[in-house]
Amino acid sequence: MKAALKSGKVSKDRTQLALMALATCVSVALAIVGAILAIFTPLVFDRAGNVLNPFAWLSFAFAALFWVVCLLGPLAGWILWRKGATQLAWAAMVTPLAWGAATVTLLGFVPA
Repeated sequence: MKAALKSGKVSKDRTQLALMALATCVSVALAIVGAILAIFTPLVFDRAGNVLNPFAWLSFAFAALFWVVCLLGPLAGWILWRKGATQLAWAAMVTPLAWGAATVTLLGFVPA
């Protein structure tokens, strides 16, 4: 009798799968933007005195590594999702957004 009843888990897994695929596509698109940003990260040090500014160095590191986080976040998310750790998988998928927000915040502290 139990085998005849349908469970709602299949529908939920398909929805999760579709949302994970969408999040991966967004992260890949952000990785392309991040790669272009990484090319221009040395411009943080153009203004005199920025070489000694710790926020400039932190901004440089965050901006240069943004594309890497955009690629590794979804990879870790898919691995965790496959292992059954759904909440950790979504945390890994959101990592590029959090990293990007931190990068934009840090770049605000660097004088132009």
